[in-house]
Amino acid sequence: MHQALAAEADAPIELGPAWRHGFAALGSSFYTELRPTPLPQPHLVSLNRSLAAELGLDADLLATPEAVAAFTGNALPAGSRPLATVYSGHQFGVWAGQLGDGRAILLGGVETPAGVQELQLKGAGRTPYSRMGDGRAVLRSSIREYLCSEAMQGLGVPTTRALLVTGSPQPVRREEIETASVVTRVAPSFVRFGHFEHFSARGQEEELRQLADYVIDTFYPHVRGSEALAGNPYANLLEQVSARTAAMVAQWQAVGFCHGVMNTDNMSMLGLTIDYGPFQFLDAFVPNHICNHSDETGRYAYNRQPNVAYWNLFCLGQALLPLIGDQELALAALEPYQASFPRELESRMRDKLGLVDEQPGDRQLVEGILTLLAADRVDYPVFWRRLSAFVAGSELAPVRDLFLDRPGFDGWVSQYEARLPDGRAEAGQRMLRTNPKYVLRNHLCELAIRQAKLGDFSEVEALLSLVQSPFDEHPGHEDKAGFPPDWAAHIEISCSS
Repeated sequence: MHQALAAEADAPIELGPAWRHGFAALGSSFYTELRPTPLPQPHLVSLNRSLAAELGLDADLLATPEAVAAFTGNALPAGSRPLATVYSGHQFGVWAGQLGDGRAILLGGVETPAGVQELQLKGAGRTPYSRMGDGRAVLRSSIREYLCSEAMQGLGVPTTRALLVTGSPQPVRREEIETASVVTRVAPSFVRFGHFEHFSARGQEEELRQLADYVIDTFYPHVRGSEALAGNPYANLLEQVSARTAAMVAQWQAVGFCHGVMNTDNMSMLGLTIDYGPFQFLDAFVPNHICNHSDETGRYAYNRQPNVAYWNLFCLGQALLPLIGDQELALAALEPYQASFPRELESRMRDKLGLVDEQPGDRQLVEGILTLLAADRVDYPVFWRRLSAFVAGSELAPVRDLFLDRPGFDGWVSQYEARLPDGRAEAGQRMLRTNPKYVLRNHLCELAIRQAKLGDFSEVEALLSLVQSPFDEHPGHEDKAGFPPDWAAHIEISCSS
């Protein structure tokens, strides 16, 4: 079957790098091979030329009609081997059973200067795992994922990437009729917690071990020789994933990122931010903010994300327990999260404050400003950027004016100034390289999407440039660095996004 499919899939477009199919080598228990479903009249929405260069791909080639057709699913790059993977998972805390790539098709991995990177088409049509879905993505959601994955990369947060977005006039029904789109996602691997849950729940221990060995040998080979956790490689795998997840979520909290749908099938085994849907960067600092209109209980509110991540890791530990063989060992492998997360977050917050070392009282200093920000619902990105400018040499008034509780802020800033290092101006410059001027707020996405629906993709390109270098000034774009308009508070983002 594979040989016939591969021969049929060969197309004139040659990307250049050699293809590698590590996940496909696991066997048919892990996926279904299938071709994407074509879309009529595909066109290029945006091409991430900087990522293309990182991958060693020819950006001009990727912009050709032949490449646009290939990355819309109408043809296939020579050497690719399209497949949809099967996984299961907990959704909103409830076991959902079998899930899988319902609208994503993995083409395979390509050799790049940064190692093998997998290319995946999201929105490429129905698969055996689509359940009641149509297997499509819409232009709105594709633009949001494309821009946000690159925004996270620009902020230094571990993430999947996005190479290009294509569109089609094909109608797709969501809350309203929209048009189809495909985003090409890039990551070393798209393996999720849910892949392990799937085989564990079914009692398929051989497949579970095969998958774990693949992830270890490909991405964590050092755990084979580790003497930690009784030398158990599967416990050491869980420990590594726990540590990476702790670091990732600490970065989310520091930059004010709300994922919106932290199901176990949306958690990466590599500690990457994955599956951008109802995400949001905070405007006002509201700790219990819920960005997902579908999240009626607030399970994935901003301040609950750290605990949910641990809950998800506990589910992964349960899935790996048949391989680990000892419940206490599995629990010990989760300890790095509980130990690392607060340490990672405190480190990130010290960076935001321009503090170069750790001193007693730092936690109280951080908690003090967060309490003030929450009480007055102060704009989170604007506060940190103005504070950075103040430390670098600007006036205090623009920072102070953000607060209703002026005496409370005055008391805090007095303590803060006493804590600043001697090289204050240098600390301010570090802060300006830590606290972004440009954040991908929901209203900026919405404006770009509105123009894109009219066939004008210039705002998508402008935002891509800003979020890829969010700490720079970008003269002429200051309007995108200010407060959100009043109507932004009424934007509703749901799981269909």
